[in-house]
Amino acid sequence: MAYYTNLPETGFLRLKQIIGPQGPIPVSKSTWWDGVKSGRYPKPVKLGRRITAWRVEDIKKLIENGAP
Repeated sequence: MAYYTNLPETGFLRLKQIIGPQGPIPVSKSTWWDGVKSGRYPKPVKLGRRITAWRVEDIKKLIENGAP
């Protein structure tokens, strides 16, 4: 839960800030994308042609609901 308190109040997070050993959700990249496809994890927001991010609010809600 230490990572959860370090998240900003609002804004966007890139994938490397969400998953893996540094992120609050300890899953692999392929598991994360499978979860996005199935609806288990929140859908991303395209900020640019090559920039994908997730809303901080969606990630906090996911953690509160007992992710991974």
